[in-house]
Amino acid sequence: MTIILSPIALIVRFLWQTVFLALAQVWANKTRSMLTALGIIIGVWAVISVMSGLNGMRGFVLAEFEKFGARKMWVWGEVPDNKRAVMSWTDVKLSVYEANLLLDKAPSIEELTPICSNSWPVTAELKRLPSVRVTGIWPEWHGIEDRQVLFGRPFSRIDDSERRQVCLINDQGIEELGLDTDPTGDYILIAGRRFLIIGVVETKDAGGFGGGQARTELFIPFATHKMMNPYTWTNFMVQMISPDSSEDAQAEIRFILRNHRDLQPEDEDTFGMFVLQDEIQQFNAVAGVIGIIAGSVVGISLIVGGIGIMNIMLVSVSERTREIGLRKAMGAKPPIVLCQFLVEAVVLCIVGGLVGLVLAIVTVAVMANLPQLSALEHTEISKFAIVLAIGFSALVGVVFGMGPAIKASRLNPIDALRHE
Repeated sequence: MTIILSPIALIVRFLWQTVFLALAQVWANKTRSMLTALGIIIGVWAVISVMSGLNGMRGFVLAEFEKFGARKMWVWGEVPDNKRAVMSWTDVKLSVYEANLLLDKAPSIEELTPICSNSWPVTAELKRLPSVRVTGIWPEWHGIEDRQVLFGRPFSRIDDSERRQVCLINDQGIEELGLDTDPTGDYILIAGRRFLIIGVVETKDAGGFGGGQARTELFIPFATHKMMNPYTWTNFMVQMISPDSSEDAQAEIRFILRNHRDLQPEDEDTFGMFVLQDEIQQFNAVAGVIGIIAGSVVGISLIVGGIGIMNIMLVSVSERTREIGLRKAMGAKPPIVLCQFLVEAVVLCIVGGLVGLVLAIVTVAVMANLPQLSALEHTEISKFAIVLAIGFSALVGVVFGMGPAIKASRLNPIDALRHE
């Protein structure tokens, strides 16, 4: 019984046989094939390793940004350059009234706290620290900074409105002042004033961009801080409703403060703003450009590898001229011969790409586990990098294998059989 295969089945069968024939050719000339594919191997290894390393670094930097908060904004008073001779810093200092004004009239602002700080001596029962940074805050500070109270309670609005002499301390401060693990209910002296410790706030990681070790932190109600020193500089820490609302929030703050301060259209702002989300967007843009440049540079090795593939395929056509003539004499059509050599070139490139992929996996694993490269500890190979590298390898095989394949398909069978 004769089995008639469909055209699709015939094509699949032909390609299957051609791939195995190509693999046999690679195996028969292992050393030459490996040297030929060296450019592809290096190119794929470099592309995947560099892209993975850049993605790992990008993830590390963005994670550090996230520690500060993607929805945060800082606002401060600022004397314009052209008004430094006629305007003092007290004229542009932010006020509690302006803080409440922004909360009432800026829909893009979710929470806000004024902040002021000063260094004062702090004395506990057993120890005395000559200079500790003491910060005045509103209760909203906890939500904006995402720092919760471990023991005791956070500040309340009553603490601020009544200017109570209460404070929060971090665990580093407990250690440096020799306090109990839970010091709530104890008293300490801040600048000679007696303060009741009402809670312990978690210590924020001091690593990343800030660097250094954790230090003692003391927090008191904002109004209490101003009572102790009314001349301290005031900033606003703002939390927007979403990271995407940074432009709206800046426009609202600028409109509200300019109107409140009676600034004319030609006057410069007497305040400054900093939005972390803007920095994140700029970093993403720069990282994208760096990735394209780095990918293009290391991708040159893939082109060099493609030239090597083309050279070896031309040599292969010359060495197998009699084979080609025999196949054509037996009825092989030019497209069949072309496809055979083209598949061989693609298979050689893909084999080189797979070897490069294995090397890249090893390289990325080493980068992620080296203590000196702790910023890359979460580096991993992305699927996009794998698809891009292997796909580009196959494309190189097609582009640079096409010339030798066309040359093989155009050989005259009679001349090919006479070839010595």
